[in-house]
Amino acid sequence: MIIPSPFRALVIGSGSIGSAFVNALKANPSCSLVVGIHRHSQPAINYDASETIEQAAHALSKQAPFQLIINTTGILHTPDFMPEKKLDDLNIRQLTTLLNTNTIGPALTIKHFSKLLDTNGSIIATLSAKVGSIEDNRLGGWYSYRASKAALNQIIKTVSIEFKRTKPNTCVVALHPGTVNSALSKPFKGEVIGRPAADAVQDMLQVLHALKIEDSGSFLSYSGKKLPW
Repeated sequence: MIIPSPFRALVIGSGSIGSAFVNALKANPSCSLVVGIHRHSQPAINYDASETIEQAAHALSKQAPFQLIINTTGILHTPDFMPEKKLDDLNIRQLTTLLNTNTIGPALTIKHFSKLLDTNGSIIATLSAKVGSIEDNRLGGWYSYRASKAALNQIIKTVSIEFKRTKPNTCVVALHPGTVNSALSKPFKGEVIGRPAADAVQDMLQVLHALKIEDSGSFLSYSGKKLPW
């Protein structure tokens, strides 16, 4: 077990899963502090304004160290576009929007926020998605989302290799939350086939608390199962 008791936690993102993580950690007697940040918090973090990532990390440095940092940010669709069904649907705006939010922002978040981690033992987890798995891709489609999550997974794996040298007591993982009843999944019957965010969060917290340092660099499902890259 990497996370000590008591521990301090930081949650990035205010969507259904991010809010559920904050609520669950506030109710956890072993969590002595939970800080949640997002676009409208103080400090704010906004992937459309990349300078806010470093600024937010600097502003929170006085509350460090954190033993657990969880990044729940991500985008699948917007009012302007839905996931691509075919190659002809590809467009630069959608590609760059999803890569910025799902890959570049989280990568820079790891860069700056990893400086706030407890060097004696800590976890930094980033929400990914099973559809980002190249090996598991059987249906095709969803080009931008799949590519952005696959790129995110590569970032996380690469960071874990570096941290084995520079932060040997830090575990870096990608987490797949499953289908959750949220704004992200709603257009795809998420409210029917998904489960409450609170349930998904409880499962993911169990996975996080069970992690060992040897698990760093893993792509894990909410069940604890290792997923193929």
